[in-house]
Amino acid sequence: MSLCPRISLKPEVTEYLKSVFLNKEVLAAVGHQEAESRFQKLLTCLTHPPSYTCVRASTHLASLDEIKHKLGEELRNQMCSSSAEQVSLQILPHPQIPDVLLLPVYGPRSVKQLVSEVVVGAQCGSAVLRGAHVFAPGIIASPKYMKAGDVVSVFSDLEGKCTRGATSFQGKRVFVGNGVAEMDRSSIFCKNEPPKGIGVRMVEPLYQSPPFDGVLPNLVFLQNLPSVVAGHVLGPRPGERILDMCAAPGGKTCHIAALMGDQGEVVALDRIRNKIDRINQNAQILNLRSIKAFHFNSTRAVSTDPTQKTEGPPFPPESFDRVLLDAPCSGLGQRPNMANTWSLKEICSYQPLQRKLFHAAVRLLKRGGVLVYSTCTVTLAENEEQVAWALDTFPCLRLQPQEPHIGAEGMLGAGLSPEQLRLLQRFRPELSWDETEMTAPLPCRASRDTIGFFIAKFLKN
Repeated sequence: MSLCPRISLKPEVTEYLKSVFLNKEVLAAVGHQEAESRFQKLLTCLTHPPSYTCVRASTHLASLDEIKHKLGEELRNQMCSSSAEQVSLQILPHPQIPDVLLLPVYGPRSVKQLVSEVVVGAQCGSAVLRGAHVFAPGIIASPKYMKAGDVVSVFSDLEGKCTRGATSFQGKRVFVGNGVAEMDRSSIFCKNEPPKGIGVRMVEPLYQSPPFDGVLPNLVFLQNLPSVVAGHVLGPRPGERILDMCAAPGGKTCHIAALMGDQGEVVALDRIRNKIDRINQNAQILNLRSIKAFHFNSTRAVSTDPTQKTEGPPFPPESFDRVLLDAPCSGLGQRPNMANTWSLKEICSYQPLQRKLFHAAVRLLKRGGVLVYSTCTVTLAENEEQVAWALDTFPCLRLQPQEPHIGAEGMLGAGLSPEQLRLLQRFRPELSWDETEMTAPLPCRASRDTIGFFIAKFLKN
């Protein structure tokens, strides 16, 4: 059994996505054969991690060169103390993003499967494919007499059908590598208290990438490259008041504050209470004091009383110089994503919510202010169609050039003009599978081989 070649989706979702990527405008531009090829490559690409690990460096605390040096020392020490297979360590700066470091990912590699098998949840399996060890809470099944020190093969349960505590599982699963058990089975499935710590230390992962748990937490932050780009596109400046509307877990919030030199105010909102603690923890670790996080539903963030003078939400209209709307979305651009059990109804449920958030964002933004809208999905309805809707709904909005612009332009099919599409930024994972891309230098390929992501930048006149 090997890594599944294509993402497993419900047939109705597959047909929906196919209609998006083979819409009339796309077919007219590139032809049916090329459009079909791109779509199939996308489905394959989504099951694999990007070919590099991207970390955002805390350049507000130290120089990029200093952080690169410390990171190299830390990872080499980690590799020397680990029994895992050794690979060469490369750390490369991104040629266009001044606070990004890239580490190559090696794989998929040839790894022999073992008789003893551990089954983990799909989320845990995806984390393993990006370099993580297996933490005990992610383990669903293990051999009946597994002891610490046993060498086991790790499989990811694709459909969530494995029963917790099982001793074997023959359902739909995928192999992610071999590791050494750090705990006995009895400790992992203890009824008295939830297990903590590493349950299986990966020694032969299918994809070789350094684990980052506890590595220089104040100097490096694991973040997908397009997410870092979104912070730069927003363009925060010292002294401004900026709103991050859907902020958890706070990666973009902290990046905004760092880009401002921690001078000004970054208001972070999220509707899930326990995620606010995570934002505050990240801000504290990164020594950022300009962040104020609130548990609040951003669709209701505009005050009906324009004279209101409170520190927290809701806020009077035109309270912010810049607004980031990294909207809740179907997440179909996330990688690796080996299986998605959502129905078409669930996939399509995000557009109305995104528009409610858009209404609030425009009202909260000052005249002359900047609004950045982003998602981590590949659908047309949540990306280019939302841009077309916003331009029709809010005459005060104008699309703006993005800096940096390292992704592709927007996708055809939403009725936007060629000039408007060029102002958008769509990260399309399928591009990395072209032969010309695979032979390109890593920093160039890294800008293409990303998660699926979308960014639009607006100015409020």
